[in-house]
Amino acid sequence: MKEGRVIQSTGKWYKITADDNTIEARLPGKFRLDAKEVTNPIAVGDYVDFETENDGTGIIREIKERKNYIPREATHGRRGEQILVSNVDRAWVVQSIRKPRLNTGFIDRFLVTCEAYEVPAGIIINKKDLANQKDLRLLEDKSELYENLGYEFLSTSIHDKESLLQLADQLKNQTSVFIGPSGVGKTSLLNAIDPDIDLKVNEISSYSNKGKHTTTFAKLIALSSGGYIVDTPGIREFGIVNIKKSELSLYFPEMREPREHCKYYNCTHFHEPKCGVVEAFEEGKIDPDRYHSYLNILETLPDY
Repeated sequence: MKEGRVIQSTGKWYKITADDNTIEARLPGKFRLDAKEVTNPIAVGDYVDFETENDGTGIIREIKERKNYIPREATHGRRGEQILVSNVDRAWVVQSIRKPRLNTGFIDRFLVTCEAYEVPAGIIINKKDLANQKDLRLLEDKSELYENLGYEFLSTSIHDKESLLQLADQLKNQTSVFIGPSGVGKTSLLNAIDPDIDLKVNEISSYSNKGKHTTTFAKLIALSSGGYIVDTPGIREFGIVNIKKSELSLYFPEMREPREHCKYYNCTHFHEPKCGVVEAFEEGKIDPDRYHSYLNILETLPDY
């Protein structure tokens, strides 16, 4: 039995690296049956025990306990959750200031999941070379907001060497992941930071002004400066899973102290009287965009 790490998942087969070798491995059917509430029982980043078959392929026998992982609600009408990546030191949500435009709702949903699943998170706003003066003021405001909440915040451009050096320094000797919509420049950033990676890049669709999918499967890539990065397919939606309405405010750092002053233990901070979070919001202690993000997420969660 050998131990390896999953570096790519293509559905039925997995690429595993072990002892500087990469092999193709498959998963026995019992794992899929046991993980019926999860669309993918194994994720990129997982450590596994496997046996080598006579034809040189492998068969996975055990999935090691995860340090952490990032799930989202399954898409395309499937039930349960999809695990995007596991065992990472930091997860970066990547957005662009333009083409496609910045989506702070996506950022906040991502940060909630990272808080819930104990994954250190950071924010990258790319394509700052396209920003006008209004965009630059917005970047300053968002940088101050999220950094005060404890999140790393980087503004980047493949044409700005200083921003690339800052990002490269953040990725060094870590296992990181880039998650965001298609077209925001995740793959272009990686190519700019480490040209040896040489990943395929697509253009923005002139019709929809949105990105075309370039990365088809999540892939764990070794960086020449040390560490690993997971490049993931573009994600249009980030559905939150396994969080109750009464728990949601726990994953907004600015709401943790005010919620202690609520009259009701299961307060949703929306319509209840004597709510500490609402009072903090009305006193200007909680950013309006963040509070409205909270309400938008709250509306999507089940009542249980």
